[in-house]
Amino acid sequence: ADKAESQEICFVPSGDYRDVVRRERPDSFVPGDIVDEDGNVLGRHRGVAGFTVGQRKGLGVSGKGASRGQPLYVIALAPDTARVVVGPKTSLGVRRAHLDDVVWTATTEPEKPRDFQVALRYRAAPVTAKTSRDGPKRAILDFPEPAWPVTPGQAAVFYEGDVVLGGGRIRAFS
Repeated sequence: ADKAESQEICFVPSGDYRDVVRRERPDSFVPGDIVDEDGNVLGRHRGVAGFTVGQRKGLGVSGKGASRGQPLYVIALAPDTARVVVGPKTSLGVRRAHLDDVVWTATTEPEKPRDFQVALRYRAAPVTAKTSRDGPKRAILDFPEPAWPVTPGQAAVFYEGDVVLGGGRIRAFS
């Protein structure tokens, strides 16, 4: 009760989430390749747990080949092969996201597809998405313009003005 308020992970004494991940999922720290979209190896990493889709800083590689001179971003993580895939910012945009664990808090679930403002990342400006039901506690978000970064495991939060209407966990994107 005497600790200062925190927006970080309060149950991690060291303040570094990687300590918890390393303990719970040591396979997330298997070294692997950093590759471009064509599979060309650009460098090595010490584990996919140290990266997130949309990350630009701290990659330890620079643009080569088709992306030469452009900043590189993490565009996909492949934990099964211990690969981190990087590419230009334009490769981050997606048109559709699939959500699980959808909960409606300030409204009932819409019966028909409906446009909402959706925040896809902490402190990210909301974007417009047509939201439609995809089964119990599941939804699909269709974006009129490519949205980024859409990251599996992150929350998608539905807004109407300043009111949070609900949200879900991003399962996949296409």
